[in-house]
Amino acid sequence: MLPDLPFDPACVLIDGTWRRTTETIAVSDPSCGKILATIARGSARNIDQAVAAATRARDGDWGRTPALERGRILNRLSALITDHVDALARTEALDVGKPLSQARADAMALARYCEFYGGAADKLMGQTIPYLEGYTVYAMREPHGVTGHIVPWNYPMQIIGRSVGAALAAGNACVLKPAEDACLTALWFAHLAQEAGLPDGALNVVPGYGGEAGAALSAHPGIQHLSFTGSVATGRAVQIAAGANVVPVTLELGGKSPQIVFDDADLDAALPFLVAAGLQNAGQTCSAASRILVQRGVYDQVAQAMATAYRTLRGGPALDNPDIGPLISAAQKDRVQEHLNQAKGLTMLAEGVLPDNLPAGGHYMAPRLYGMVPPDHPLAQEEIFGPVQVLIRFDDEADACRIANGTAYGLVAGIWTQDGGRQMRLARDLRAGQVFINNYGAGGGVELPFGGHGLSGHGREKGFEALMGFTTLKTVAARHG
Repeated sequence: MLPDLPFDPACVLIDGTWRRTTETIAVSDPSCGKILATIARGSARNIDQAVAAATRARDGDWGRTPALERGRILNRLSALITDHVDALARTEALDVGKPLSQARADAMALARYCEFYGGAADKLMGQTIPYLEGYTVYAMREPHGVTGHIVPWNYPMQIIGRSVGAALAAGNACVLKPAEDACLTALWFAHLAQEAGLPDGALNVVPGYGGEAGAALSAHPGIQHLSFTGSVATGRAVQIAAGANVVPVTLELGGKSPQIVFDDADLDAALPFLVAAGLQNAGQTCSAASRILVQRGVYDQVAQAMATAYRTLRGGPALDNPDIGPLISAAQKDRVQEHLNQAKGLTMLAEGVLPDNLPAGGHYMAPRLYGMVPPDHPLAQEEIFGPVQVLIRFDDEADACRIANGTAYGLVAGIWTQDGGRQMRLARDLRAGQVFINNYGAGGGVELPFGGHGLSGHGREKGFEALMGFTTLKTVAARHG
């Protein structure tokens, strides 16, 4: 059961006012299939209203708010999120289906994003530029204006923190379209932002279907920058729609990220990362380490250790805090099963355990580990977005790099070796936006720029780099003789 919500989930938030929509969407609990809440079905008209409200805020109170005060608002918001972390975690667990401990970590990450960007808001500096005699030239960073944010269902709180948090810190006014499958914590965030003192219109939230509210936001001529996280297919559509208005887009899309284990790796240290980084949130993670590349000399040892770990994994309802929660929906479970239908002929080394007493309406799937998978096999090439990992054997460093770079994606990579030269060579040669050496994920890494190459998208979120993306540079050249 949801905690008491201090807002009506069947509303959009526009210009500081919670407004009921004429049409709604029923959302279900992935753990049992029962209706969890009824949310607003935002329309293109609602998007128009939200963009207009954001424009007024940009041209009014919010646009005149000093950077120092923007930072203070975000820091107050961070404190409020921390005060409500239990309610936020429970809401996210029920809405997304992720284990309660993972949902709590997401809520704390949201607080940390607001704290980080609150502290960075008044430290976004320009520069002076040496030029001709008699001139003073400087470049100043300004917010784009009105920014659009389309957030997926797998990590609502974290992705709101790294995109909306950065955009607000830079002085933009925001229109947020959360996913229809999981938008309740986005509404919580907006409610707490109001309590923290964010002016009306600085943040507007319009839940709804991607093909309706999302499409309207992508194509809206009043948006000056768009941030999208989601599938490759939808990302293409968003970029095309925004391109008609010549609007810059940050795309964070899919991944098929490798962890590369060499013969000299500390296997005891690596094993927890090898498993957890692929199965967090039931594998519904863009940066999931779904490919484990293992050098020939330790392949059998790693395969046996991972198989043993898999057999201890248990699925269950999100609030029971299992190892693996349910997938977000029946449709997502079907999509994962379509990928698994291609596994004929592969060796399944192990799978996790689904207890007999699981709720009948839940979208559960046992995690599966496949061994000796050819690098060009669909399960080693396609983003599955489910609890599935594949083991791939390699011979040497060049072979490992070729296989790791041998997909259309390039988001994250992990390297496990004690050889310092090999660490540096691979960190340089791997096609990935983030490379972790003898670790993976770095505890969330709010401070660490994040983004990819190829089908993983372009642009960077997180860290100070995100503030650069949510600003534009203006050069001023003054001639004074």
